[in-house]
Amino acid sequence: MAKDIEVGGDGSEFHAKDYHDPPPSPLIDAEELTKWSFYRAIIAEFIATLLFLYITVLTVIGYKSQTDPAKNADACGGVGILGIAWAFGGMIFILVYCTAGISGGHINPAVTFGLFLARKVSLVRAVLYMAAQCLGAICGCGLVKAFQKAYYNRYGGGANELADGYSKGTGLGAEIIGTFVLVYTVFSATDPKRNARDSHVPVLAPLPIGFAVFMVHLATIPVTGTGINPARSFGAAVIYNQDKAWDDQWIFWVGPLIGAAIAAFYHQYILRASAAKALGSFRSNSNI
Repeated sequence: MAKDIEVGGDGSEFHAKDYHDPPPSPLIDAEELTKWSFYRAIIAEFIATLLFLYITVLTVIGYKSQTDPAKNADACGGVGILGIAWAFGGMIFILVYCTAGISGGHINPAVTFGLFLARKVSLVRAVLYMAAQCLGAICGCGLVKAFQKAYYNRYGGGANELADGYSKGTGLGAEIIGTFVLVYTVFSATDPKRNARDSHVPVLAPLPIGFAVFMVHLATIPVTGTGINPARSFGAAVIYNQDKAWDDQWIFWVGPLIGAAIAAFYHQYILRASAAKALGSFRSNSNI
């Protein structure tokens, strides 16, 4: 248990709310497999990712339909890129709010990977979360195709593809930086030390996370369509199943995983603690 001591403007001291970091999660925790709460969390991740893909892919397809020149539609009609970004950011806000107390509200293999590297979740939980997220994304896109098959195929199925005129290196860089912004925000918004220190400033953690998704989409939709979530890109590629989506798929896995790893290292080992202290902690718990 530790305490922060703050100094007021008049020189007086006051004690901020106590805080403590939870112990690092064990690398392998077989005991989790015996708990219903663990399976409930996996189900929550599956359903949340399904709903995320269902709403967001429908928004993308609806926008393309509303602006289709072949239908003499208004090129400036529909929700626009701004509306698509709001759909992704808004859904993340809603779903993280709903599932944070059950599964942690990851809804993204890159987020799960970053939290695993920071020893916030065990390897068993991380692997099963990622599997549930990918399966949920496939099912969410499958529902969209089942309801609007003609539109789904005609307007690209919401699949992430590198836009014309951009190199693969540019797309990879966009995914790395975009995911770094998201995962860094996740760490900052859920940091127990920060929440204790700034307890007089209430912050609803899903809000900054949703805004991070929104802002990244504004920046990278023209480049890659914005992945920053391997499950989102994988689920759309599986159901759409076209060569271009599969050829570019590696960008939407390698980029987010690298970005998440950098964010985890930056927050945990630079902002929160010295590298030496962090390494010592990792070694002391590696055999748990």
